[in-house]
Amino acid sequence: MSARHFLSLMDCTPAELVGLIRRGIELKDLRNRGVLFEPLKNRVLGMIFEKASTRTRLSFEAGMIQLGGQAIFLSPRDTQLGRGEPVADSAIVMSRMLDAVMIRTFAHSTLTEFAAHSRVPVINGLSDDLHPCQLLADMQTYLEHRGNIAGKTVVWVGDGNNMCNSYIEAALQFDFQLRVACPQGYEPNAALLAQAGERVQIFRDPREAVAGAHLVSTDVWASMGQEEESAERMKLFKPYQVNRALLDSAAEDVLFLHCLPAHRGEEISVDLLDDPRSVAWDQAENRLHAQKALLEFLVEPAYHHA
Repeated sequence: MSARHFLSLMDCTPAELVGLIRRGIELKDLRNRGVLFEPLKNRVLGMIFEKASTRTRLSFEAGMIQLGGQAIFLSPRDTQLGRGEPVADSAIVMSRMLDAVMIRTFAHSTLTEFAAHSRVPVINGLSDDLHPCQLLADMQTYLEHRGNIAGKTVVWVGDGNNMCNSYIEAALQFDFQLRVACPQGYEPNAALLAQAGERVQIFRDPREAVAGAHLVSTDVWASMGQEEESAERMKLFKPYQVNRALLDSAAEDVLFLHCLPAHRGEEISVDLLDDPRSVAWDQAENRLHAQKALLEFLVEPAYHHA
């Protein structure tokens, strides 16, 4: 299968990734100026959701429509996948009818297996392991507000979850230093940490981690599927709340990001999204623009034949 997939930030070269986020900024400008740009006319994206979503669904669906194409939303209730059709079989059939497939799932192996049997590009809209599309938006947001992130210090505060794993890959691909402040036993993926080497450091004290940082990011303490652990996590993660005082120990030009949804009063203080250092709303909007750049990059434009 020769289709290009985007299951992880490692599926692109650093130059391609920078090109994608720069293209995202251009597409954002076109949209803001009301310029019609429809390279994906007659192209169809299938969107498979095993996990609930607001931003992922809206950004991919609106993005495809704005690029002149269409998107079809498929929940497990709507497809044979939910009734046990093998992933490989679904991939073979779906990829004969669609021009690209975005999957938001639990097991990362669902993505790799689907991609192995798909003749069209497969995009990771989130898995338990990684969330690469969110990182494109995050990197675009930093570039817009502060310029090149290479050589900067980035801090992830909280759970070493799929977002944290993607931040490790971003540190490698975008050339920044990453500090992860997390409780014992909640570290990110060990293989990724090993691969990243000295580029990533683990801290137990968030204040120590945030000292002098240029970008600080966090996420909810209990991800989808971990609800039954949430009481225990609440106690453990309490010292890891990001608040204005914590940001005060970062660099003066620090930016705060949160991939949303946010639980105010838990992983962030109630007022943090109103702080001028927070650019979470721009970050959320940039899912649309970064993913449009990704779709344009992966999906062959429909050329008109006379």
